[in-house]
Amino acid sequence: MKRKMDIFLDGLLRQNPLLVLLLGVGPSLSVSTHASDALRMGLCVSFILIISNIMLSALKRIIPQAVRIPCYVTVIAGMVTLQQMLLRAYLPGSYASVGPYLSLTVINCIILGRAEAFASRNSIANSALDGFSMGLGYTAILTITAMIRELFGYGTLFGMDVTFGRITPMSIFLMAPGGLFVLGCLAALIKKISASAAEEGGQEK
Repeated sequence: MKRKMDIFLDGLLRQNPLLVLLLGVGPSLSVSTHASDALRMGLCVSFILIISNIMLSALKRIIPQAVRIPCYVTVIAGMVTLQQMLLRAYLPGSYASVGPYLSLTVINCIILGRAEAFASRNSIANSALDGFSMGLGYTAILTITAMIRELFGYGTLFGMDVTFGRITPMSIFLMAPGGLFVLGCLAALIKKISASAAEEGGQEK
């Protein structure tokens, strides 16, 4: 149970893909100007993370070590293609918003990184949990980042006007520097919280 809790907390906070590992920052900045798009993208990446982790963990003894990366990319590409087909058929609105970015998940550093660092070395159950926790951590931070950028950049949240004209939109938040600034502030906040928690835990001992 402790092992599973560690895996969950690693993905959620301690090894958060965006704030700690700094993986997939480029595509994340592109899709995080609207909270609704960021949430959709986060859910799509989470789905691919979970399914690809499960499949690659199940196939780890079959895949030759010399060609493991091409095999990982092939499996992930198949899952992404399936996801695109399902979204286009059943959720065309979501496909229109995040469709252009879905193809990038084939070579997303988060997915390939977890396949190499975790799924290829652990059980199916633990790999599924790792995919879930990494996806949850990614989705949470991406959505929070997008909410901040949308609020200050457009004056809206999930497309709804929540400022009533009291906040002047600042276009810098819709640009890459603004996205990096928001991510940096969130990373500093998480680091501060983690350091405080670790200090309190040490004092209790």
